[in-house]
Parts: sequence; C-alpha cells; structure tokens
Amino acid sequence: MSSEKIILGIDPGTTIMGFGLIKVVNKKMELIVLDELILKKYDDHYLKLKFIFERTIHLIETYKPDEIAIEAPFFGKNVQSMLKLGRAQGVAMAAGLSREVPITEYSPKKIKMAITGNGNASKEQVAKMLQNLLKIKELPTNLDATDGLAAAVCHFYNSGNVTLGKSYTGWSAFVKQNGNRVKE
Repeated sequence: MSSEKIILGIDPGTTIMGFGLIKVVNKKMELIVLDELILKKYDDHYLKLKFIFERTIHLIETYKPDEIAIEAPFFGKNVQSMLKLGRAQGVAMAAGLSREVPITEYSPKKIKMAITGNGNASKEQVAKMLQNLLKIKELPTNLDATDGLAAAVCHFYNSGNVTLGKSYTGWSAFVKQNGNRVKE
C-alpha cells in the first residue's frame, strides 16, 4: 500500500513570496514546482496581500496539497517590516484555512536545521542542499523560492514520515561521514 502526500511550502514576503511543492510517495520526496511571486513592482501593500492570497488559492486548487508548511516571520528591529511580513503570512494562512488545508509554521532556524543540520546556515547553503536532495538542475536567482521549498522539506522531515538512517551533530560530522557527497 503506497502513501502519497503533497506539501506546499511558503516563504511569505511582501517583496517576493517564495514557494515550493513536493510530492511524497512511500517516504521519498520529489519536486513538483519551485517558483516565486514577485511583488516588488506594486506600491500598494493591500494589493500585494490580495495577490498573495490569490496565488496561494491558485496553488491549492491546482496542486491540491494535503498540508502547508510556512516560514514564521523572524524578529527583526524594524517593527513596520515585521508587521508587513506578519500580514503576508496571515493572508497565505487564511487562504489555506479557507480551503481547509492544515498549516504548520516553522521558524527560520528550525527550517535551516532540518535541511542543513545548521540553524545558522545561509540561504545559499540551504539552496545547495535542496538542489542535491531533490536533483534540481538550476537554482533560481532569488532564493526565496528555495526558502519556500525548504519549509515543505522541513515539514516532511518533522512529520514522522521519514526514517533518517544517520544523525549528525553538525555540518562537520555530516562532511566527515559523507566525504564522497561533498564537492569542493
């Protein structure tokens, strides 16, 4: 009996909303789509929120995800930026809730830790690890798309659907045990 699940990962933003979808079949992941919604060109914040809502609804209706994983806004010094990010996240969540898709929120550190083994990894490190994991031929210019995909993969790893054969205490332990997989 095969089990199949589709997970939509979203990195909410009012400049760029990154997203990725994976299909999980028998505990194996495969990439469905990796893309972004560019919102820079719009000045009206409310219009941006409308587009985030509409794109999320479109993704749900097109790919019919079983679950949504979303990156939580991180705490920054600029209160206005945080409010805007929180609204973007809330609108994406509302879209999922309106279609009764379960949503799980992950902190940026938890996502980075799940993908790279390092909660302080750079966007580039996360993107490269995803590229290797999911055999992505070419990474997008903006790494917001891979951040959205990372949320989906993090959710997969954290939902008990995968048995990890090895555990690592950090990046150096991974490299030591997987020297043949590391390219310089």
